Amino acid sequence: MLVLLPPSEGKAAGGSGAPLEPGTLSLPGLARARAAVLEELVELCAGDELKAREVLGLSEGLRGEVAKNAGLREAVARPAGEIYTGVLYDALGLSSLPEAARALADDSLMVFSGLWGAVRVTDRIPSYRCSMGVKLPGLGALGALGAYWREPMAGVLPEAAGDGLVLDLRSSAYASAWKPKGEVAGRAATVRVLHSQIVDGVEKRSVVSHFNKATKGRLVRDLLVAGAVPASPAELVTALRDLGYVVEAVGPAASAKPWSLDVIVTQVH
Repeated sequence: MLVLLPPSEGKAAGGSGAPLEPGTLSLPGLARARAAVLEELVELCAGDELKAREVLGLSEGLRGEVAKNAGLREAVARPAGEIYTGVLYDALGLSSLPEAARALADDSLMVFSGLWGAVRVTDRIPSYRCSMGVKLPGLGALGALGAYWREPMAGVLPEAAGDGLVLDLRSSAYASAWKPKGEVAGRAATVRVLHSQIVDGVEKRSVVSHFNKATKGRLVRDLLVAGAVPASPAELVTALRDLGYVVEAVGPAASAKPWSLDVIVTQVH
């Protein structure tokens, strides 16, 4: 099972330890693309701060993020599972997982990133600020980083996916960097969380962004703690229902298309 996660805007900073060692990151096939993005981001942020803030979409209150990016090569690196914070990661609670569940998380979780392309939660990275929608000036006419990453991702992600389930929990911006195709797509599934309410006797469903993230984090945690390793979307539906989730599955129109799963919740918390 390979679980694809979005990063978080907020990231933990500080700590102690050695700086980034690019050669130690997972998916070595992304090394050249990572080096190019890192070079452009550091150069941008070491120069005109106003220009850097404009490119990165940062407010005056986030000007410190520019200086942080400029020092990425010397900054303390920590496991990505400690760097990424926010609603999904709080609900996932990597640090409190039982030993077997944490080992499964280390093997199966992959976080997409505008700067690194994709990393495993064990990869040591520094705190940074660079979303997938950023257009770095020195990377040519490819536009946003989502487009930049498509070619290198296509060369390494199918192998990383192996022959098991691909559970895609990414937001649309990060999903643009790699879309499962062919045989891999046939065993991929995306998840949408819907809040169900009865209004005037009629059920109404809506997407709630904050709760969507929290539910996805809990969903992954529950699978890991249960030791569930579904090999297909159909097995994932069964595993989630066994864990108490209400799941509606929409099978693909063709065998080479991902499944779409709706997880229905009645309480928002």
